[in-house]
Amino acid sequence: MGLQVKKNNISCDLMIIGAGMAGVAAAIFAARNGIDTVQAGLTGETLYASGLFDLYGVSHSPTRELIDDPWQGLRQLKKKNPEHPFSLLSIDQIRTAMDGLTKFMEDVGQPYKGYPDKNARLITSVGTIKRTYRVPETLWEGVKALEKKEPCLIVDIQGLRGFSAIQMVESLSHSWPCLAAATINLSWDNRLGPKYAEHIARGLESESARMEMADAIRPHLGDAKTLGLPAVLGIQDPLGVCRDMEKKLGLPVFEIPTMPPAVAGVRLKEAFDIHLPRLGIQTFFHHTVHTVRHQKDERFFLEVGRTAPEITVSADVVLLATGRFLGKGLISDRKGIREALLDLPVSQPDHRRYWHRESFLDPKGHAINLAGLEVDDSFRPITARGLPACPNLYAAGSILAYQDWIRTKSGTGLAVATAYGAIEAIKRTGK
Repeated sequence: MGLQVKKNNISCDLMIIGAGMAGVAAAIFAARNGIDTVQAGLTGETLYASGLFDLYGVSHSPTRELIDDPWQGLRQLKKKNPEHPFSLLSIDQIRTAMDGLTKFMEDVGQPYKGYPDKNARLITSVGTIKRTYRVPETLWEGVKALEKKEPCLIVDIQGLRGFSAIQMVESLSHSWPCLAAATINLSWDNRLGPKYAEHIARGLESESARMEMADAIRPHLGDAKTLGLPAVLGIQDPLGVCRDMEKKLGLPVFEIPTMPPAVAGVRLKEAFDIHLPRLGIQTFFHHTVHTVRHQKDERFFLEVGRTAPEITVSADVVLLATGRFLGKGLISDRKGIREALLDLPVSQPDHRRYWHRESFLDPKGHAINLAGLEVDDSFRPITARGLPACPNLYAAGSILAYQDWIRTKSGTGLAVATAYGAIEAIKRTGK
């Protein structure tokens, strides 16, 4: 059919509602399959992203084992939890989906690295060790240094909140004894009030600012073989900034994720804002879908705008990637949990009293975190009778039921894999 624009009316094959990781991944896969696509949603959540692509880091079971081999972990998950969204996909499909997102990031100049069959381990800004599947290449030397336990200097920046080199070194002293800490000051960034990571990152896109940072770090290097810095090495070309710092200092440099809202989220958001339209996606970021009308077994009509309807989009197919409570895909009140746009059935506990366990840190998790839309094998939301609520409506990402992505450290994996599955189903059925 093709995308058509006429005044304030747009006609397309696919309308994606949501601009988080699931929505973005769906748009990437749709574009690569030649599906004319419109996307609308709020991108603010992306600013809170760590920049790490988690696949499956902690088991879904109450025992919560740490997962080193995510593929073996997923095979076990699929056997024991056939209702989990991952169970709707083959291992090959999940791998293809993750490779597709990684390829997109490489194409836009922000490459990611990882091991083919195991999770990488890296240090965090609070002095813990995290498992994840893919990391920005600017973090990779830190993964290698942690494996080798070689002498390493961690540097923080005076005035930058939420990142303490001393705290990290003290917390990691038993697992990585050859760590040292130092604090530097950046005169070009001195100003009243606190310093912000994004401000520093944009400043470091200047060669003179990088030279001053290198000069400030050099006296502290000692016998360090690698150097860890907060993730502030530029926005548009962080790998280029990182390589320039390595050249200036003469040793490998790596970034350490900072507390959100983080530069990593800004990088992702700007990459999506700039490059999704270049794939042919017509994006309406910072827009909301206010109303959805559906002709029985036919097209959808959606009113889209910032604070009020501005544009009408008619689409053959709609994909819901609206998230749960933070993304406002699900809304809770004293009557229960409901889906926000189409009032679709939501799998949830029978009563609010069962939403949470008594202990906040109960290893079994909380039932509310498993609430969401049940879907069929093609990622179409289903009714209480097990039938598709609509033959041309699909869903992907954290709005799906029976998964707890925060607890299992699987946020990106779940979003990207289910988006891939939904787009494959749309391509296969033609609607």
